[in-house]
Amino acid sequence: MAENDYRRIRVLWPDHLNLARGKYLPTHLADRGTRHSLTVFALGYDRDMGPVPGTGFLEGMPDMECHFNMSDVRPSWEEDIGVVIGDLERHGTPIEFAPRKVLQNAVEAWEAHGFTPKVGIEFEAYLMQPDDNGKWVPYNAPGSFVYGTGPLNDPMGVAMAIDEKADQLGFRIESFNTEFDVGQFEMTLEYDDAMACADEAFLFRSMAMDTAAQRGYRLTFMPRPILEFGGNGLHVNFSLFDKKGNNLMLDSKKEDGLSDIAKSCISGQLFHMEAMSALCAPTANSYKRLQPGQLSGYWKNWGHDHRCATVRVNPERDQSTRLENRMPDGAAGVHIAIASVLTASRLGYESNMECPEAEDGDALEVASTEEHAPNHLGQAIEKLLEDETFKDAIGAGMVDQFTAVKTVEWEKYLAANSSWEESLEHFTDWEASYYLPYL
Repeated sequence: MAENDYRRIRVLWPDHLNLARGKYLPTHLADRGTRHSLTVFALGYDRDMGPVPGTGFLEGMPDMECHFNMSDVRPSWEEDIGVVIGDLERHGTPIEFAPRKVLQNAVEAWEAHGFTPKVGIEFEAYLMQPDDNGKWVPYNAPGSFVYGTGPLNDPMGVAMAIDEKADQLGFRIESFNTEFDVGQFEMTLEYDDAMACADEAFLFRSMAMDTAAQRGYRLTFMPRPILEFGGNGLHVNFSLFDKKGNNLMLDSKKEDGLSDIAKSCISGQLFHMEAMSALCAPTANSYKRLQPGQLSGYWKNWGHDHRCATVRVNPERDQSTRLENRMPDGAAGVHIAIASVLTASRLGYESNMECPEAEDGDALEVASTEEHAPNHLGQAIEKLLEDETFKDAIGAGMVDQFTAVKTVEWEKYLAANSSWEESLEHFTDWEASYYLPYL
């Protein structure tokens, strides 16, 4: 469509809470961009805010500018609407803790070595429907099964509507199917350059949630909204290519076909795993997913084609060879999750870290290591702040802003639920009201 064919331009940008914020702009004014309060980066899901570093809360809550190129506008999933992702600046200087800027920095750090990071994203999400009391319950699909397709698995056609809309809009879907539990779906996007992949995944997620909502359903990427069922992951599949297009994860001379670069990237991801968790598993609910036996990246391990390892290496040894980090969950912003994987991997590469042995056990309740993810969000925040190397590499300003917001979130969870241990086995009313409407 030509620019003037749109009634409005919907300008979106990712924030620290994995929300798609933005504005509708009239087409004839859209090219000048728009403004938002910088202090939105101090918000929690409940719209409470405070003096978060860098957000101008005590300096009059000033503006930041949102800029984009009109040539990047694409058809939206709303009729007569164009959609585009904007970049955030203040007085012409990028907002350093904006998720796209954080990822841009992570990509450029790899490019300085002459390498191009490629990423593919796997989403997991539950379809929910309201019961007679207005409470959200799992999608009524009693015939569904693992790796299911067709009407038995999607009787009301909600997932199919999302898939069809994705095709119409040019989203590159690699696969779409049910996951393990009733009403849970897996949506995999084709790999691309890291930023292009993140932007595509961000818009796809927004489209999918909107499409479900228009039909009276909720598509939730919340880490574990149903305690009797499994959790929702955001698997980050990462590989590196040189300027000739060679996959640098490969080395045919090695017994397992993995290069020294691949092994050092694995080592970096495991070494900085605890710090990464605050960014990749960023809610209290995340740590009800990050438990033994949940195939969720709990153990500090890696493995060949091993779904109970945090870093899983696919079995093929070709251009598709990649490192799949299974710790991130659906509450994580895709730009930040990818930046975390890229940054930890780069630190491993630059330090030439020695890779531990691959997991050789089942790693369900017991693994070949006793080390694992933090026990809860509060501990994850502490680990992120303690890991100065990772903090500085991914962006100290972002970490300070992010942890300030998340510390308040964790304190609110504890105030509402007495203790972590007492609430661990329950999906609390606080989680239902604080997280479920937004994730």
